[in-house]
Amino acid sequence: MASSAERPLRRTIGVVAGEASGDLLGSQLMLALREFMPQLEFVGIGGARMKSAGMEVLFPLEKLAVHGYIEVLRRLPELVSIRRQLRRRFLADPPNLFIGIDAPDFNLGLELSLKENGIPTVHYVSPAIWMWRKQRIEKIKRAVSRMLTLFPFEEPLYQKAGVDVVHVGHPLADLLDGVPQHAAARAQLKLPPQATVIALLPGSRESELEYMADCFIQTAKRVSARLPQAMFLAPLATRETREMFEIALYRNQAADLPLTVMFGHAHEAMSAADVALVASGTATLEAALLGTPMVITYKMAAASWLLKRRGYLPYYGLPNILSGEFVVPEIIQDDATPQNLCQALLNLLGDKPVRSRLERKFAAMSASLQRGAARRAALAVLPLLEA
Repeated sequence: MASSAERPLRRTIGVVAGEASGDLLGSQLMLALREFMPQLEFVGIGGARMKSAGMEVLFPLEKLAVHGYIEVLRRLPELVSIRRQLRRRFLADPPNLFIGIDAPDFNLGLELSLKENGIPTVHYVSPAIWMWRKQRIEKIKRAVSRMLTLFPFEEPLYQKAGVDVVHVGHPLADLLDGVPQHAAARAQLKLPPQATVIALLPGSRESELEYMADCFIQTAKRVSARLPQAMFLAPLATRETREMFEIALYRNQAADLPLTVMFGHAHEAMSAADVALVASGTATLEAALLGTPMVITYKMAAASWLLKRRGYLPYYGLPNILSGEFVVPEIIQDDATPQNLCQALLNLLGDKPVRSRLERKFAAMSASLQRGAARRAALAVLPLLEA
């Protein structure tokens, strides 16, 4: 295997992102790294943003966008084949550095193999070891040359375990600072200033839409029956998820629902909304950083839920985890019925003091996470790239 020293004129970084949020983080990091090294080349798995930033995409990130143990098992042969092909490619033509962005179940095994073969590895976005599967930190220690964490409470966990770690902050806190505020977002989306607007975010993965699309639409129908003036926005991340949602609208006889299906523009939709119904994940943090009151929900295969159902913390949503308390209602799995979700949304819409308190708390959360994360991440990566 050729060493980095034998390739002085070429600087290549292998990158793997597994979902829409990773595509955003990856594109921001790529742009920040190119400020220091304009000739950098990137190759691996990513989405439209990373491709636009100049990455050679070997596989689209939708191939990895699977959530839940049972759902992964269905796709396991394909996922194993993709990882094997990537490993073969990177060992035959070694990058100077490999960066795995989130997707720990896919990336950590690949990182372990590459590191054992002399390729420095960075893992960007800590797995939720503070929530479940703490034992993964031993594998992380073997697989990762450097861990980049988004949240301040994660860094001491890795330091205690002897893992090289840098807390960089969350790029979303910097990025979303430029999203139009409530009134401007409504004007941009041509929404009436005084309308009651509810954003529906059922997830970015096809596997999430499989379990949540019907529930979200049935919830919207119930809300609309009790609040006829309400308008709904449903931003979907990919063509495939948008098609799944539109099919679910037809299946649930919701063609007359005052709902606009959007392709992207999730941030504008959340900013324009009075409240949002959000699938647990990065979108809950996005809504919080945009100051949008929300109800958090999630559904997955029953067998996956039995395997995963409760970790070390009593909450799932990132706003609650960062606050250390239930500031946002969470309605999960069997409790996530259209009746319960409808009532939670109506309760939130009808309680202006609660919404105002949430907006203040979210503003403080945003300020605590703004650190110029993409540039800090690039500065943490460069020493390994130049070694």
